[in-house]
Amino acid sequence: MKLSHHVKTRLLIVLAVLCGAAVLMLPPVPQDPAYHDFADKRGLWGIANFGDVLSNLPYFLTGMLGMLAVYRRRHDRDGFRSAFEKQAMFTAFVGIFLVGLGSGYYHLAPDNGTLFWDRLPMTIGFMAIYAMLIGERVHEKAGKILFPLLLVLGAAAALYWHITEQAGRGDLRFYAVVQFFPLITAPLILLLFPPKYSGTKYLWWLMLFYALAKFFEHFDQAIFTALGHAVSGHTLKHLSSAFGTYYLVLYAQRRKYITGT
Repeated sequence: MKLSHHVKTRLLIVLAVLCGAAVLMLPPVPQDPAYHDFADKRGLWGIANFGDVLSNLPYFLTGMLGMLAVYRRRHDRDGFRSAFEKQAMFTAFVGIFLVGLGSGYYHLAPDNGTLFWDRLPMTIGFMAIYAMLIGERVHEKAGKILFPLLLVLGAAAALYWHITEQAGRGDLRFYAVVQFFPLITAPLILLLFPPKYSGTKYLWWLMLFYALAKFFEHFDQAIFTALGHAVSGHTLKHLSSAFGTYYLVLYAQRRKYITGT
């Protein structure tokens, strides 16, 4: 049975409400100190944790390429039909660029204090991409309204975790929602709602490489050992997710408005 646009939209709203309710029912979740114990601690050229620091450089590249792609198509109605779409896409690439800076800074001296500067720009990227998807697939006005709200919500979630952690009662619940709810529902949006632009395959590749990055992250030490200490899982995580963001660059460069949508 084919679901109506209204029913599909309500499904997303119900999922958001259920997720919010579930999080509020959970006890606070502090940051595990073992999170900072990465497999590859080797330094090089005076740079601590060289592999995990240097592997952030691709984020700078894809961030800059993406911002340039949006700027070059700023008057191209085939690429962007509204100012909101340009703003959301450009902001996503700003977030990706800043991830390179924040994550590199964090990996020089991993602890809860520096981790905040890694997570804050990630919320910018996540929320901007999610608002863009809502605007392009679900409802343009909803995406436009949610765009600044989601950015504030993402930053607030990271800041809330940071403040509670500094106060000795760390709580990751809301940051976890900001990161994982879009990851869970974005594939649903791609599957349930028709595209406004060509190039959906690039968005699927973006999600695939991010999922692969989470796999590398989880098996950081095991991969480091299996590869004879050549490269760690966390370093591969950075490279995989950064490669995924290159597909977002391709989406910005090559997408075309689908007439009639």
